[in-house]
Amino acid sequence: MEVKATAKFQRISPRKARLVTDLITGKTVEQAIALLEHLQKGSAQTIGRVVRSAAANAENNLNMTMENLYIKRATADEGPRMKRVWMRSHGNRNIKLHRTSHITVVVDEKE
Repeated sequence: MEVKATAKFQRISPRKARLVTDLITGKTVEQAIALLEHLQKGSAQTIGRVVRSAAANAENNLNMTMENLYIKRATADEGPRMKRVWMRSHGNRNIKLHRTSHITVVVDEKE
């Protein structure tokens, strides 16, 4: 049975977060947590929290064991963009886009 955890409106670009979610998809939860703790990416810490949350949801709500859990799906979808004005010379301005992402991790139990 699938168990899901999400983190919404995270200040991480979805493109950069997808690099990490592609690494952990298909791995066991223990392997994914160990990989995320030692990965030198900015989004690894946030995605690690979501993986731990999904594993805790499976253990506490459905009485699954952590040894049998694996990451079935991990996605980083685009959230709303925060737009900020960046003033430039001669009265010009640029718009800076601060991208956000919605991170979803789905874990399942191996048979």
